[in-house]
Amino acid sequence: MVIKKVSLETVCGITSKLPENVHPEVAFAGRSNVGKSSLINALMNRKSLARTSAQPGKTQTINFYNINDALYLVDLPGYGYARANEEVKAKWGRMIENYLHRSRQLRAVFLLIDIRHEPSGNDCIMYDWIRRQGYQPILIATKLDKIKRSQVQKQIGLIRSTLRAGQEVRIIPFSATTKQGREEIYEILDDLVERGTDAEASAK
Repeated sequence: MVIKKVSLETVCGITSKLPENVHPEVAFAGRSNVGKSSLINALMNRKSLARTSAQPGKTQTINFYNINDALYLVDLPGYGYARANEEVKAKWGRMIENYLHRSRQLRAVFLLIDIRHEPSGNDCIMYDWIRRQGYQPILIATKLDKIKRSQVQKQIGLIRSTLRAGQEVRIIPFSATTKQGREEIYEILDDLVERGTDAEASAK
């Protein structure tokens, strides 16, 4: 995928109506501080379009990034932020639930897991919930550059076993620093754009 044009097109808060987009959407979910903004910036070849912060829980809206007028990258609020009160956590949960349940253009959901650690209880809940919505999550094991190469397969195995994800579930090790794994994600996005274009042509 060659990124020619990208813009933050729509920002949805708690009470906002979801946009009725005509292009395919791919959503990125993950707990706070898992490196979601860094991944999105790396995919879009931008340094700071998606805001990164040392303070977790920064993304409190659903952000729609228009890529090449062909695809939307959808940044969902980070979950599991310990300092957020229960009311805020519940609102974030409803936002994510509403989007995953109602979007007509959602084609894939990427779930980010920190490769350094065993998936948390919130990670397991989100993985199961995405599956119950009818999607097969694509797992991205972030912060790959933070561990030794010899540890990679062990940590991927830990992620797979903790989430009880079968071999059919794709896990992509990724580093926002070295960009390893980006081409694999691009291949998935290219395929979704191609299928979306074919579907639009068939509808005409």
